[in-house]
Amino acid sequence: MKDRLFFLSSLRDEVYYLKDTIFVKFNVKRNGISTSKLNGGFSSNFQSVFNHHLSQDNINYLENHDVGDYLIQKCWSLNIDSNYTTGLITLAEMKNVGIVTKTYRNLEVVSISTAGVRTNAARAGDSASFYEENGKFGTINTIILINANLGYETLLEAFMTATEAKAVSLNDLKIPSQYSNGYATGTGTDGLCIFSNLESQNHITNAGKHSKLGELIAKAVIESVRDAIRKQVWIGPKSQSNVLTRLNRYSLDINEFYDYLECDKFEFISQLQKEMRKSDNLAITTTVLNLIDEVNCGLIEKEVALKLANSITNENCDSYPIKALLEYWIDYFMS
Repeated sequence: MKDRLFFLSSLRDEVYYLKDTIFVKFNVKRNGISTSKLNGGFSSNFQSVFNHHLSQDNINYLENHDVGDYLIQKCWSLNIDSNYTTGLITLAEMKNVGIVTKTYRNLEVVSISTAGVRTNAARAGDSASFYEENGKFGTINTIILINANLGYETLLEAFMTATEAKAVSLNDLKIPSQYSNGYATGTGTDGLCIFSNLESQNHITNAGKHSKLGELIAKAVIESVRDAIRKQVWIGPKSQSNVLTRLNRYSLDINEFYDYLECDKFEFISQLQKEMRKSDNLAITTTVLNLIDEVNCGLIEKEVALKLANSITNENCDSYPIKALLEYWIDYFMS
């Protein structure tokens, strides 16, 4: 993908691919909300927005420099006024962008996302990885363009809806947190920008889940994030339909497991590779893991879940390698 204009919104906002940057030039006066270090928060003077891929040299540079200053320098290279734009940064590559448009009557929502979730996926409430006092970069970044006119309070509601939608996208793919046994709700460093059209006569006051605007925002974000994840890290329904992938959420030292095997390790692995994608084995595995989840959430008593998990495994699993793995996981996490 070379430097080029690759998308036009219904308002003729221009979306450019510029090698390491997705740049959006607005064709109407827009207000918005942004998580960026450059003009973050609310503003009614946005003329553009960008999403920028960080090279390793950029990362090394930012170890000892301010992110806001770096973004201003990026504006200079794009030949835009840093006072009227905002920008996100990420390790994801811009060629892997997901862009989705949703419409209803005269309403349009465009969601532009990049995403990487293999090393930084996290669940809200996971143990922190750093503490800041007196004050890494966005991994799932989304830019949303709305053709209607929203006040600041409605933009904030739209922000909430979009954030929940991102979590839905990750949950649908069963992407695990890298910091706990739970499913990820995002990454530790996500970015989000939402813009409305101040020139529109269509004033909308609700962007929640009951509203049509909220529905369009959510569906656009879910699809664009899912598409970006597929392109960036090759995660999709097929890759997630794997017993080992599911078990990895409750990770154990697999080498320790192999030490207890009563058969040849390589023979076991060979058989496991044939069995791990079968739907019945996947169904049994996810059922057992769900029981572990229920125990950890305090919804089912451990003794009841343990008895049921053992019963499901013993009576319904005909695959020796899958059964051996499940028995090991059950014993470790539920006994």
